[in-house]
Amino acid sequence: QVQLVESGGGLVQAGGSLRLSCAASGRTFSFYAMGWFRQAPGKEREFVATISWNGGNTYYSDSVKGRFTISRDNAKSTVFLQMTSLKPEDTAVYYCAADWFASRTPSDQDYWGQGTQVTVSS
Repeated sequence: QVQLVESGGGLVQAGGSLRLSCAASGRTFSFYAMGWFRQAPGKEREFVATISWNGGNTYYSDSVKGRFTISRDNAKSTVFLQMTSLKPEDTAVYYCAADWFASRTPSDQDYWGQGTQVTVSS
């Protein structure tokens, strides 16, 4: 079992930055690939970024590539999402998730956090 708790969301102006954290409990955290997803009001949950179990491989959606960076610290059982050059269209609830294969599909994820709200004002 892996329990995930996100933090770091908030209100920021366009062009600003935020760093999200996702703290995991459970001894098997380092075995899982970790991902960030987001869901805006009235829209489906979508892939943002994912990182392999050892941090060696990362993948990003086209909409955030070059602006967001995913990283992890297995010693602290935490995954991060550094977000820069934020845009109003980045406004959403951001969720971290764990799965074995670094899937970009929400339905493939094994565990989810409760989400953290990110709001970008124009």
